[in-house]
Amino acid sequence: MCLSIPSKVVKIDLERNVAIVDTMGVKREAGLELMEDGDVKIGDYVLLHIGFIMNKIDEEDALESLKVYNEILEKLDEQERRQMVIDDDNCEKRGE
Repeated sequence: MCLSIPSKVVKIDLERNVAIVDTMGVKREAGLELMEDGDVKIGDYVLLHIGFIMNKIDEEDALESLKVYNEILEKLDEQERRQMVIDDDNCEKRGE
């Protein structure tokens, strides 16, 4: 299953056209190619799909979604939690 977990932008590298995002404690790169130049800023919450930022999400909505995810994750151990986030990165491979 592909989840679109809200991720917070913590750094932007314009030279490489990527953002570093924090997805529930897991930091990773996400491409900015699908967004308008300058639209994504540090502190924004975004949704990813197959390694690219697809759109921004309102902070209030993002925090509410993260609250629900955290309720689910409380029932998982640390390795299962990290694996769920990592598996979300590989979503496109399961759909092939």
